[in-house]
Amino acid sequence: MRENGITVERTRKFKATTDSDHTFNIAPNLLDRDFSATGPNRKWASDISYIWTREGWLYLAVILDLHSRRVIGWAVSRRMKRDLAIRALKMATAFRARSKGCVHHTDRGSQYCS
Repeated sequence: MRENGITVERTRKFKATTDSDHTFNIAPNLLDRDFSATGPNRKWASDISYIWTREGWLYLAVILDLHSRRVIGWAVSRRMKRDLAIRALKMATAFRARSKGCVHHTDRGSQYCS
């Protein structure tokens, strides 16, 4: 970005999207900020972001394999509900064989904990 003179221009205030104030069970943090992986399908990381489009806000859930750093599952929706996270996970498991002991790391938002 620096080489091409591209800069970020914020036009809106930051919008918090993680709802950690819920009563769902929260799994322990097995990743503990260790984002390296010794092989594929050992560690997956997931998050939800929002994107402004001509049609309004859209929410994007993405799952990355931390070994290859490739997107292995994603889903888009107008609403940020648990179905969004589930559809991304279904895509990831359809493209990648599930391996025993694979860690799927997410934030503690209600979409993932529900």
